[in-house]
Amino acid sequence: MKLNWGYKIVIVYVTFVAGILFLGFKSSMLKFDLVQKDYYAEELKYQNVIDASARAKAAGGTLVTNLSNGKLQLQLPAAFVGVLTKGQVHLYFPADEQKDIIKKFETQNGQVDVELLSSTKGNYTIKLDIEKQGLKYYFEQKIFL
Repeated sequence: MKLNWGYKIVIVYVTFVAGILFLGFKSSMLKFDLVQKDYYAEELKYQNVIDASARAKAAGGTLVTNLSNGKLQLQLPAAFVGVLTKGQVHLYFPADEQKDIIKKFETQNGQVDVELLSSTKGNYTIKLDIEKQGLKYYFEQKIFL
């Protein structure tokens, strides 16, 4: 059976429309996680993070990470050793909010241990909020687990 050019144009057009509809359907099924639920309010408070980060830089030293036996060990700079330090560790996984790990801690020796799950694999960002003697400090470091 031989088709004339009119039928071929209709077939191409119908195929194109079906493809666009299929892509629209598939894209509507994707899940998008926002970095923050209320990102606008968090953006207004971001100056506090900038100040805490500058304080952490002025304190000197760097955050040392060590991965062993299914634990992530964080060693705080020397300025935080011997002083009661409270804070929160947030292991942020950009691709999936379900893989984030948040742990509150209290230490005097400057070391924080975070238990890792076997499914904890990939690129993470360590967001470390610390409070020492009423001052807030903030460290951020990328890590691959």
